[in-house]
Amino acid sequence: MNDGLTLDQIQLLLTVADEGSFSGAARKLRRAQSAVTYGVQKLEQQIGVALFDRSGYRPVLTEAGRALLARARRIAEEAAAFRDQARSLAGGLEPELTLVLDSMFPMPRMVDALRAFTDAFPTVPPRIFVQSLGASAELVLNGTCVIGLVPEPFSDQPELKRYPLSTVQLLPVVAQDHPLAAIEGAIPTDVLRRYVQLVLTDRSALTEGRDYGVLSTQTWRLADLGTKHAMLLAGLGWGSMPTHLVADDVDAGRLKLIQPLEFEDHTARLVMTAAHLAGRPLGPAAQWMLNYLRAQSPRG
Repeated sequence: MNDGLTLDQIQLLLTVADEGSFSGAARKLRRAQSAVTYGVQKLEQQIGVALFDRSGYRPVLTEAGRALLARARRIAEEAAAFRDQARSLAGGLEPELTLVLDSMFPMPRMVDALRAFTDAFPTVPPRIFVQSLGASAELVLNGTCVIGLVPEPFSDQPELKRYPLSTVQLLPVVAQDHPLAAIEGAIPTDVLRRYVQLVLTDRSALTEGRDYGVLSTQTWRLADLGTKHAMLLAGLGWGSMPTHLVADDVDAGRLKLIQPLEFEDHTARLVMTAAHLAGRPLGPAAQWMLNYLRAQSPRG
């Protein structure tokens, strides 16, 4: 039976295996060799298999010992992680960091931030949501997420404290075989209205009744930016996309820039902000992430 199996016994197994002898393990653990030998023998009795072959000069792992060694290492690592996280929680560190990203936020910047965050807070797992437009702000407003990387029009809420991070440039594009691609120069709105405009949307109350940059009378509304991208490449309509997501397509000729006459500056630029509830103090991990994002931002 393996009732009463302890972490100390697991450590004994690992140390004897790593040191190659009971005497070496005893020196490593600063214990009497007899105590180490007895501890391993008791473990073998409890689990019902021999872990070491003692017939030679040095103990050698048996086949069962080799099979169980990897699992023993995982148990020891999990126990150490358990202790580390418990100490962190006792010190006020959050159990996890919940973030929501607007789908237009440049993902490479978030990846860099998460890589640095993991080095700084290895015991705090991030939970990442990706939403569009007002839906990202709503997850901060309702307390689901501690920090949101949100477009400025939707972070302008009295309950939120916000910090401008960067500006995302939006480009109006169509597929090369779309009729609008054949028009050089400014395209009048009455011409654009003849064609479907692909429009990013969401189901949040913050965007209800609000449109941004909609010029066509025919619209297909999509809740996913990746779907919009795919439909643009397929020539199903025209629409605006963040530069960082379509620059390669434009360079490769898969998409073409067009010039809507009424494509105003405020619809061509989207300021991204970091936002959190003003009345909710940030924990150490969330504050670190906010500071990192602000420090890495060209806007400061």
